[in-house]
Amino acid sequence: MRYEFLEHTADVKFRAYGSSPEEMLKNAALAMFSVMIDIETVRPESVWEVELEAEDLEGLAYRWLSELLFLFSAELAVFSDFDISLSHDGAWRLNARVRGEHIDRKRHSFETEIKAVTLHQFEVRPGDSERPWMLQVVLDV
Repeated sequence: MRYEFLEHTADVKFRAYGSSPEEMLKNAALAMFSVMIDIETVRPESVWEVELEAEDLEGLAYRWLSELLFLFSAELAVFSDFDISLSHDGAWRLNARVRGEHIDRKRHSFETEIKAVTLHQFEVRPGDSERPWMLQVVLDV
């Protein structure tokens, strides 16, 4: 299981899983975009480079999802493929190649508008042997 949606009264809540922090962050991005659009309709035609840094992995995960939401708004683009590389040498650093395309209103039907990634119940933690990493997110819709 890459991600699952959880009950929430007003917003969208999900957990993304991965065998590594990189896979967890990729699956979180897929979950977030699947809230907005059928990601199967997104062609990986263009590449955006993303470089981020944070003191801890939780902060980096928050910045990652927020940056993707910013790119969605600023570039009018949707994404479906994420190549992520992490390093940790006192601070966490993320380098990613994000693939997608500019929005095509003829092919892209939007389900839900995401206003923001919130810190409410935001959590990153190692899980069990089946899903070693977990990221929990609440999106303001």
